[in-house]
Amino acid sequence: MTSPARKLRWGVLGYARIARESLVPAILRSANSEFYALASRDEAKLADGRARFPGLAKTYCGYGELLRDPAVEAVYIPLPNAQHCEWTIRAAEHGKHVLCEKPLALTAAEVRDMIAACTAHGVTLMEAFMYRYSTRTRQVIEVLRSGALGEIKFINASFRFLLGNPASIKFRPELGGGSLYDVGCYPVNFAGLVADTIAGGTAVAHPASVSAEFVRTGGVDEICSALLKYHSGLIAALHCGFNAHKRVAAEIIGTRGGLDVPDTFFGNAGALVLTQDDVRREIAVPESDRYRLEVEDFAEAVLQRRAPQLGLEESLRNAGVIDQLYAAMAAK
Repeated sequence: MTSPARKLRWGVLGYARIARESLVPAILRSANSEFYALASRDEAKLADGRARFPGLAKTYCGYGELLRDPAVEAVYIPLPNAQHCEWTIRAAEHGKHVLCEKPLALTAAEVRDMIAACTAHGVTLMEAFMYRYSTRTRQVIEVLRSGALGEIKFINASFRFLLGNPASIKFRPELGGGSLYDVGCYPVNFAGLVADTIAGGTAVAHPASVSAEFVRTGGVDEICSALLKYHSGLIAALHCGFNAHKRVAAEIIGTRGGLDVPDTFFGNAGALVLTQDDVRREIAVPESDRYRLEVEDFAEAVLQRRAPQLGLEESLRNAGVIDQLYAAMAAK
């Protein structure tokens, strides 16, 4: 880990709940990062930020003002999905490294534009899939690599919850609402991770075909189920939504066994369940500070001029699969 004597100075564009409750506290817990600046278009939110985080050096009533601050080295973008592309490119143009919330963008074309801008300006870009930094995810990869499951044939992954706020931006199509963008991107990413681990590469596994069923409300999908078939014969069933009780879980089934992964995308303690024949074994999962680990990896990547753990080729693939799924919905 980089010496704590050198810390990356962060600015945050927007005072979304995930920023104030998860990412900013993770920056404060990290060994190599400093929460330096916050931007919001709402003065009341800036006042709350100053009260909640008394060490905050600067606040700006506008995203562009923060980007013009030469002391800001990196920005975290938790803005509505439809604004990710625009503000990532603007940040890159000001020489800021970017950690952007998932989904990285609304389309693969937008992701390519963001990558091009960040490459041209020599800054690091990463999609904030914090679950990739959890002990749970690492243990899933270890089981896959061990061969305990045999040849992998099926993945089933769900991320859904009941959204009780009809005014939520998640219901607004112009802001990039919809369950597939909001939480379905996680099962899509998980399927890609499993398929890549099987294939022994990064972003090498692409579905040969996709299909989707959905229910649309107010112009967005509030529930969606998708089937992905890979060239290897692997099939992934992916589910998301915000019109039913919370369900966050996955299972991976192979010729020799199955692995149940409760709380797939969370950092809480628990257990994986490995079943081979009639033998069931629990694999303990300790709690992990996945947001802090994400921040520290990104900051270390910037400070040491290396790539972060989660590469852009995966983000581009994720966006491409989501493009395919929305195209499948539109064809119905």
